[in-house]
Amino acid sequence: MSDSEEKIVEVKHLVKHYGKFHAVEDVSFDVFRGDVFGFLGPNGAGKSTTIRTLLSLIKPTKGEIRLFGKDLIKNRNYILQRIGCIVEKPDFYKYLSAEKNIEIFARLSGVTVTKSKVHEIIEFVGLKGREKDKLGGFSHGMKQRLGIAQTLIHDPELIILDEPTTGLDPQGIIDIRNLILQLKNERNKTVLLSSHILSEIELIANRMVIISKGKTIVQGSVSELLNAQELVVSFSVDNIEKAKQLLGSLPEKNILDKIEDQNLLLHISQERIPVINKLFCDNDINVFSIEAKRKLEDYFLKLINA
Repeated sequence: MSDSEEKIVEVKHLVKHYGKFHAVEDVSFDVFRGDVFGFLGPNGAGKSTTIRTLLSLIKPTKGEIRLFGKDLIKNRNYILQRIGCIVEKPDFYKYLSAEKNIEIFARLSGVTVTKSKVHEIIEFVGLKGREKDKLGGFSHGMKQRLGIAQTLIHDPELIILDEPTTGLDPQGIIDIRNLILQLKNERNKTVLLSSHILSEIELIANRMVIISKGKTIVQGSVSELLNAQELVVSFSVDNIEKAKQLLGSLPEKNILDKIEDQNLLLHISQERIPVINKLFCDNDINVFSIEAKRKLEDYFLKLINA
């Protein structure tokens, strides 16, 4: 749970149908003030549709959406003034400068902004010195950062980012990740971050929800859901039968999940890995590799590959 118990976003049993196509079937989750909230699911799970309903770009078939404690449909203008977002990739005038693009966006949004404020926001997203440069020369990662600058113009409380690292190189992904953490830690923003990559959410989010096929599967604290104690550990060994007999001598029961090729898949805690490795080695069993996966990670990969 985050520091504050105040719910910024409440989604209850959201449903969105397009004729016979069910884009969202039953999605529920809560985002608390101060969260970096991971909205996780494989491609096609219904993440973008859900985000569009949160921004009132599309109307839900059923369900309830409350933001800042108020019903979205009844308080649309009030709510949208407190939200910044990037849905898909941000669009800019490529023949204009970064500075001019932000100024135009501010005017379109009805926000009065000084040049010093524009420069301060551009500096915050790591583009200091590029204010006068035309967008045509910007990399994809730089445009994504400028997109986040654009969301900050009206100083929103909630920032919604839909797959912000898609198409970025490794350094670009790190830059966006660090920027999201800065939004939380330096600007006290609540961030809802959509992604289909579990490791990305793990690094920056404190709470998360996983959806699949339009339905909420699980939600809660990232640290609890990704508990390192709950592992499936694969031991690749040269003598499966002997290894199985040795496992039978251990105090834990039913730790053997299954056997795949020459791999023993065991349900054990992190602390037991070196103990079992030593047991095998002391009994002349060669261990070629040890690979640990969390149950949730394994489960999520099954969702993606289903």
